[in-house]
Amino acid sequence: MARIKYYYDTETCKYERIRTSTGDIVLNTLGILSLTLTMAVGLMFLYSSYFESPRELLLSNEVKELEFMYSNLEKQIEKLDAELANMEYRDDNIYRAVLGAEPIDKSVRDAGVGGIDRYEDIKKKNIVHEDFLLKLHERVDKLKRKVYIESKSQDEVIALAENKEKLFAAIPAIQPVSNKQLIALASGFGMRIHPVYKVRKMHTGVDFAATIGTPIYATADGVIDKLEVSFSGYGKVLEIDHGFGYRTRFAHMHGFNVRFGQKVKRGDLIGYVGDTGLSTAPHLHYEVFVNGVHVNPIHYFFNDLNAKDYERIIQLASVENQSLGM
Repeated sequence: MARIKYYYDTETCKYERIRTSTGDIVLNTLGILSLTLTMAVGLMFLYSSYFESPRELLLSNEVKELEFMYSNLEKQIEKLDAELANMEYRDDNIYRAVLGAEPIDKSVRDAGVGGIDRYEDIKKKNIVHEDFLLKLHERVDKLKRKVYIESKSQDEVIALAENKEKLFAAIPAIQPVSNKQLIALASGFGMRIHPVYKVRKMHTGVDFAATIGTPIYATADGVIDKLEVSFSGYGKVLEIDHGFGYRTRFAHMHGFNVRFGQKVKRGDLIGYVGDTGLSTAPHLHYEVFVNGVHVNPIHYFFNDLNAKDYERIIQLASVENQSLGM
């Protein structure tokens, strides 16, 4: 039951009952509610200033986790970039240098990725860490470009190495007869006395004096592309196309141990020394061509001669004597 309140009226000298109007009640109620609401807002403001809400705490943890992940990604990119730089250094200064190829231009490797609108999608999203994300994407794209260039470079290096290996195998590098026949070098390359006409004539190969049936070996890898038998000139002659501009000719042979079109390796037995054609004694006439031009074969005996033997063969080849055949 509500308490009844009175006040003392000095005019009537009596206690009069206080009567509260509906408006006063409403105003008092509104005042109390306003004060309560103000105090509540103030308390919430103070709380939010010093304490995080569960959602804010969750978002804060997510941001920290993303920043940690971005930091790790950046470190991994830096590590990959360093490893790729090491590969590029070896590619330019070791592999390409050994294979005789020019290094890749630095400006090609360091070129940026094109397109001013490349990252427009990221910019439109108004991400909080937009600058960081753009920088990360640019570094990843640049790394991808470097990896692509290095991949193509490695393919080129492999092709160069394979061709280099084939080139080395195609160079005539041994004597066509056993190196025990070194002292049997009868006539060298250059102007020599022709065995029939007895005049000085260009001798386009070297002659190895050897008994009939002495084995003859291929001096480099190649394909037999000429087998010819004649009663004059070179007699039984065999030619090998080694590729890369190299070609060898073996003349005055006794017989063949290969067939036309057959592939041979350096050191394979291809035939035997003979005395066929325009020849004055059993011997092998051996010629070397480079891009269709005769060259001195003794410069291509380096694979199975030591320095002393090579000096000896130079002396033997330099003697201007009579050749044993064409």
